[in-house]
Amino acid sequence: MTALEGLRILVVEDEPIVAMCLEDILETLGCVTIGPAARLAEGLALAQAGGLDAAILDINLGSERSTAIAALLRDLAVPFAFASGYGAVPEGFESQALIEKPYRSHDIEAALAQLVG
Repeated sequence: MTALEGLRILVVEDEPIVAMCLEDILETLGCVTIGPAARLAEGLALAQAGGLDAAILDINLGSERSTAIAALLRDLAVPFAFASGYGAVPEGFESQALIEKPYRSHDIEAALAQLVG
């Protein structure tokens, strides 16, 4: 059992194989995956449904960006981290955590521990 056991984590990731990798990592950490959402509308709906402890948001979702989900989560006081292979968070979210891709278990665990502290 880890300190993250039972946490409900929203996953917004548009690449199915990458999403499955993240789900596997979260399962190993004892977390419950909400989603994954591959598109902006799906992510917004899951965020609005509530019951989340934290979220991991891929910045680029095809031709869309996850910033609207991030803004909603910020308004709802749900901690979240962005995920990207490009190394920069979106404008207006400079203080937000960033998880570098490809996902690594220890990076996910450290980011979630910091988010839910």
